[in-house]
Amino acid sequence: MSARYLGLMSGTSVDTVDAAIVSFGPDCRSANVLHAGDHPIPRRLRRELLEAAADEQTTLARVAHLDTELGHLFADAALAAVRGAGLDPREIAAVGSHGQTVRHEPGGRWPATTQIGDPNVIAQRTGITTVADFRRRDVAAGGQGAPLAPAFHQAAMSRPGVRRAVVNLGGIANVSVLDAAGAERGDPLGFDCGPANGLLDAWARRHLDASFDEGGSWAAKGAVHAALLERMLADPYFSMPAPKSTGRGYFDEDWIDRQVRCVDERPTPADVQRTLCELCAATVARSIEDYGGGTQEVYLCGGGVHNRTLVARLVARLAPRPVARTDVLGLSADHVEAAAFAWFAKCALEGVPAGRPSVTGASEAVVLGGIYPGRGWPDSPRARAPR
Repeated sequence: MSARYLGLMSGTSVDTVDAAIVSFGPDCRSANVLHAGDHPIPRRLRRELLEAAADEQTTLARVAHLDTELGHLFADAALAAVRGAGLDPREIAAVGSHGQTVRHEPGGRWPATTQIGDPNVIAQRTGITTVADFRRRDVAAGGQGAPLAPAFHQAAMSRPGVRRAVVNLGGIANVSVLDAAGAERGDPLGFDCGPANGLLDAWARRHLDASFDEGGSWAAKGAVHAALLERMLADPYFSMPAPKSTGRGYFDEDWIDRQVRCVDERPTPADVQRTLCELCAATVARSIEDYGGGTQEVYLCGGGVHNRTLVARLVARLAPRPVARTDVLGLSADHVEAAAFAWFAKCALEGVPAGRPSVTGASEAVVLGGIYPGRGWPDSPRARAPR
């Protein structure tokens, strides 16, 4: 029986911890999700994480305490997934934990990216070898450290002779171009297109007193504000060449407010929400046109697949290409990223470089992730998980 890996993912939206138990086919050309679930992040903790990520003056003590508390939450999510699958922790080869990003600044003299959720706590509580801190080795090699998922998309969802694009609609939207010509080399293209659920959720929290705009129903009541959309699209990030990545530290509520203040005719809150949907659709479509010429099929994953207004605009802007969820390829759109970090854990234990310079701009492909041994960790200095 193939080894089982457990992936944990908490994204820019900071709403839940997604967990997926996965086994992989030969050469990781298929991913079989055996069990998946969502573990809620308590409202108070979510608020503190968002505040810590937004506040330039966040104290080291605050980050240290959140790191430990989040590590326990991730351990809870992992153990809940193991129980839900009817397994024993000893039947899991490794946990791959992305952690919660609190800072992502890949440019400048000292590029940096920081994810918290102490993997020592996860390994100690679960007894399962845990792999974490995936992004910083890529940054150390001169890369952006993000997005990482295109490597997994290429491994699990590419098809020889077909150029596909996979769009992850998380807090930030990112696109992976699975180039038919490059599929055998395993070098997809990919980068962060711009904001998605992160800004949509933030605007909904401010005006609806709700965590998100369910189904995009509020956005559907608004109209695209042409001047505001033009102003947003003029942001320098969108014209930057790839490789590039971004996050909440750049696209935040203050960013929305600055754009709104610069237009003469003030939009209604619903119009802003509708325009943010259009911004996401426009930047994703432009990214595929610019970097994925000849793309034949587009597949969507991430929480944004449930926003009907956003998906409708993507379908319209990407026509005549067919657009579908990754579910039709055998991977639930809600758990692709969690499955990806299960895959990254497998790669780390086997010493396989999972970094993709074609995506991040790193100087070389590197093995990603630090390994935190669980109980029964082999004595060998280069322990490898069962294949």
